[in-house]
Amino acid sequence: MGESLRIFEVDSLICRRVAFVWPYERVNASAIRSHWITRSRQTPSIFDGRVLLANHVETKKDRDVSSLRLEVFETSFSAFLAWRDTGWPDRSVFNFFSMPAIRSCDGCFLVGEMTKDHSSAGALFFPGGTPDPSDVDSTGHVDLLGSLTRELTEETGLDAYRGQLRPRWTIIIDGQRIACIRTIDWPETGEFLVVEARRRIAAQSSPELADVHLFNAPSELSDPRLPPYMTAFLARALGHAEESCSRRPRED
Repeated sequence: MGESLRIFEVDSLICRRVAFVWPYERVNASAIRSHWITRSRQTPSIFDGRVLLANHVETKKDRDVSSLRLEVFETSFSAFLAWRDTGWPDRSVFNFFSMPAIRSCDGCFLVGEMTKDHSSAGALFFPGGTPDPSDVDSTGHVDLLGSLTRELTEETGLDAYRGQLRPRWTIIIDGQRIACIRTIDWPETGEFLVVEARRRIAAQSSPELADVHLFNAPSELSDPRLPPYMTAFLARALGHAEESCSRRPRED
């Protein structure tokens, strides 16, 4: 884990879209096009849609309620990919996303393996994705819980509300990545989750996941396919044996 990694919890997420023209995208338009051509040849299935990135991040505490507040803007996936693949050259912007940490009743976390056609081919992380304009409502609010539940169902066939959502968000700032993770305690075993998710993957013509895996011990976290924010979350969660699925806080 690098020194830039921070992990903490908040009670709520407040995320709003703002009008913003990203200087990086304008100044590097030619390089972004060239990079996209190269990446498209390597992975023909990727699509240059619109995504949301954050240009303002702050934490707030009002009385006893803590929140993470994000101001976000719309950009092209090709600009995002060039920025990410070249080492995040603009450090004033962040890639943020929400993810469900599904924890089975026998203490296992369900982790997806990205397909070879994914822009993060082979990586291991919770179901999820960079938010896009479809996650924004008529008031400009970005529904990160809705994004989380949708991605979970699309990728694994699981309904987030079958489990019990813990009341707080775990936030991990890993360099230019901001992972917003909500733990969901599940009533069935890890084996059940794997069977259900693999059934969903097998039924899809173009799945995002190649497979799913279970993690239930800190000793398993040396897999290099886990991004640092995933290693940090799992190390923290698996290091607290008292946090089992017998504890089920209500949805806030």
